[in-house]
Amino acid sequence: MAAPAIPAGRPIPARASRGLWSDALRRLVRNRPAMVGLVFIAVFVGAAAFAPFLAPYGPLEGSLANRLRPPNPEHLLGTDLQGRDELSRILYGAQVSLVAGVASVVMGVTIGGAIGSLAGGIGGRVDAVLMRVVDVMLSIPGILLAIGIVAWLDRGLPQIMFAVAMTNAPIFARILRGSLLSLREADYVVAARSVGASRRRLLARHMLPNSLTPLIVAATLALATAIIDVAGLGFLGLGPPDPRTAEWGTMLTDSTKFLRQAPWLIFFPGLAIVISAVGFNLLGDGLRESLDPRLRR
Repeated sequence: MAAPAIPAGRPIPARASRGLWSDALRRLVRNRPAMVGLVFIAVFVGAAAFAPFLAPYGPLEGSLANRLRPPNPEHLLGTDLQGRDELSRILYGAQVSLVAGVASVVMGVTIGGAIGSLAGGIGGRVDAVLMRVVDVMLSIPGILLAIGIVAWLDRGLPQIMFAVAMTNAPIFARILRGSLLSLREADYVVAARSVGASRRRLLARHMLPNSLTPLIVAATLALATAIIDVAGLGFLGLGPPDPRTAEWGTMLTDSTKFLRQAPWLIFFPGLAIVISAVGFNLLGDGLRESLDPRLRR
């Protein structure tokens, strides 16, 4: 049966918009890869939050009599060189990766956002000086910058978080500055400027709230690289000062000598890193698609 024709001259009814964030959430829910990423993130966050309840053993509990045991009913993911349960250490290692990843991204967004706001909102010489500093930082490979900062500040989880934050701060500054520059000649900004709004009011009330969407997407994607960077620093021997700490990168370092004898010691921590990083990447891509105004229907 054919659909009833719309009479000539009558406008086609448009689907009512529920607002930017409601429409974005609806598109995000319909994005299957983003939902898969959200499931991965939920597993990662759940493992970190409930590690004391899910782990069958303590992260430091072990016996040399059980060293390098392959996966078995008693130790589902096997044991390491000290006889410690690998599953328990991976679960507790999720706490370190989650805290370090989130804290470093928050610090990076704060520092980079402040620089980008000053550069894009004030302009002129302030913009030129700040962007040259950002260009210098971007010219240094991120992992080398992080290694240099940790070597300068000494080993420790706060130092690692600060080092990873400083590798992401220039990127956030560039993104926010570009968004602010694109809004300088927007109609509502010109209208507010014409009625005498101050530069501070223009930046705080009109430009910043409408330029945060790219920053939110970039921060979500940066969580994946932050987790990898934290694990990479641990793998290079710049992780937490206590070598017994259950941290994924340190666990990989400890197991490289036993690649043939105990391959599970590398496979399972590596799989945990991959799952968490892929989850944040998929969710970040979904957020970018759902928040892009050009994709709104």
